[in-house]
Amino acid sequence: MCGIVGVLGQLEAAPRILDALKRLEYRGYDSAGLTTLQNGLPIRRRAVGKLGELIKLVSQDPVPGTAGIGHTRWATHGAPNVANAHPHAAGPVHVVHNGIIENFRELRERLKADGVTCETETDTEVVAQMAAHYMDQGMTPSEAIAKTLPQLEGAFALAFLFKDHPDLMIIARNGSPLALGWGEDEMFVGSDAMALSPMTPRITYLDEGDWAIVTRAGAQIFDRDGTAVERDSVTVEVESSLVDKGTHRHFMAKEIHEQPNVLAHVLGRYVAADRSRISSPADQVDWAAMPRLQVVACGTAAYAGMVAKYWFEQLAGLPVEVDIASEFRYRDPPLMEGEAALFISQSGETADTLAALRHVQGRVAKTVGIINVIESTIAREVDLVLPTMAGREIGVASTKAFTCQLLTLLATAILAARQRGRIDAARERDLVATILEVPRLAADAMTSEPGIAQVAQEMANARDILYLGRGPMFPIALEGALKLKEISYIHAAGHASGELKHGPIAMVDETVPVVVMAPKDALFDKTTSNMQEVLARGGKVVLVTDPAGAEAGAEGAWQVIQMPDCDALIQPIIHAIPAQLLAYHAALAKGTDVDQPRNLAKSVTVE
Repeated sequence: MCGIVGVLGQLEAAPRILDALKRLEYRGYDSAGLTTLQNGLPIRRRAVGKLGELIKLVSQDPVPGTAGIGHTRWATHGAPNVANAHPHAAGPVHVVHNGIIENFRELRERLKADGVTCETETDTEVVAQMAAHYMDQGMTPSEAIAKTLPQLEGAFALAFLFKDHPDLMIIARNGSPLALGWGEDEMFVGSDAMALSPMTPRITYLDEGDWAIVTRAGAQIFDRDGTAVERDSVTVEVESSLVDKGTHRHFMAKEIHEQPNVLAHVLGRYVAADRSRISSPADQVDWAAMPRLQVVACGTAAYAGMVAKYWFEQLAGLPVEVDIASEFRYRDPPLMEGEAALFISQSGETADTLAALRHVQGRVAKTVGIINVIESTIAREVDLVLPTMAGREIGVASTKAFTCQLLTLLATAILAARQRGRIDAARERDLVATILEVPRLAADAMTSEPGIAQVAQEMANARDILYLGRGPMFPIALEGALKLKEISYIHAAGHASGELKHGPIAMVDETVPVVVMAPKDALFDKTTSNMQEVLARGGKVVLVTDPAGAEAGAEGAWQVIQMPDCDALIQPIIHAIPAQLLAYHAALAKGTDVDQPRNLAKSVTVE
């Protein structure tokens, strides 16, 4: 969510900032802007909409200078318009900000009492006005920022430029990620390493509460108490070229079709070379002694955790609690001695999940992260990281990251089952043989896309759509409904099939498609009974099943989507694919922005 870029360089800053902002588009935004310094004088340009609008503005009205800051804004306080776009300015201070200043109203009133008036609706302007106010009192830029930061409550990543200080940038981080990039007589700042990769591979991640005085010669970092500290730098291998869509129309389509390949990468990471057992860093966890596993995540990642609950409980006999991260720490659940907490996040920067992690640190035996971006904050703060191997995911709606989370979780559940004595070597070998089929089956699932596209074309005319599933297919129904809402803007709701008659059936009529996720498993007969309840009320059933399910239960269905036959253990992974494709093709039919749907951000770094 939002993106920050800063440059103190030897070359013109604006082209480098705009290029870096392109790399941050995946995070989600609704306006963009930049400020450069020419001979110490700030020049600012801001535009609403896609980054192309800012690029067009800069091409028409250039912004020279070798120092600059840039920003893509996702609106929180204040509408997405030019006045509220970043950078914000007050006197000699220009600032870009990710996060939310929770006490900005109080600070604004305090400024007003001192004769300082804010002109925008944003929380960010307060930061600029405070710093400028202190500089008006004779403070240096660093003194003014040191005075301002302790008064800010909430989450923030900040980058400041100052009039008449062309070799100075001040940055700060509390809750939102921020990285320093080191060059030759150049320094860079970015929300993540991807933004900085063309300029430098050498990165320093600021710790919580850190702030830094940056010049072209380097950076002096201070902790929240103002004590000078050293932070290690790392070499981050991020490809320097922008990811392209290849032959696909959208990144989402490309990422759906990458799933057979990236799922194979997961297996390469977590299956032993002899293909007989799971070989994973998760062996460092004492699964045998664990009384309970606490899983915490948001959105799609939370649905992955819900599927994993079935696997851990059925394979390993391990009780699992799954919590939505935004509720978890406010509920403050009692934690059990010896339990582990597992946090799932594609970006590794999800604010609520990170807050939940910090809430349990020191209170559980082990913290484990199922993370795609291994340079992220959550990955750095958990005791153990299990990377999901999905590669860079650009589309806001998660696809390959979700199925890679599922397969990583399944491999971990098998390992836990071995440690807990629930399976022997022969059974583990059989389970491994089953999961090794996933990439091939995922590729087979893709062959149904033409038929799915036709179904989605019809579904796109609906105002409401229900998704149903039982057992591990219930979270897949939730995920299918979420995907459809995210990118097509059609209202959709996922329900456990058995809950249909406890309320949702009131929605059913001939205008409401009902997508039933029902492979031929132990619960198939129960699910098809629920399907008959829909049909009896004129509902239009889209049955997503396998060949055996199509033969046994397709009668009366409006449409049938067949997935390849596979073991029940891996059905949730394979059936996630038609859910993704239904959403994608419905969005195409609606003409929405598939990769960057309205109001959404890839990395939600504010609560």
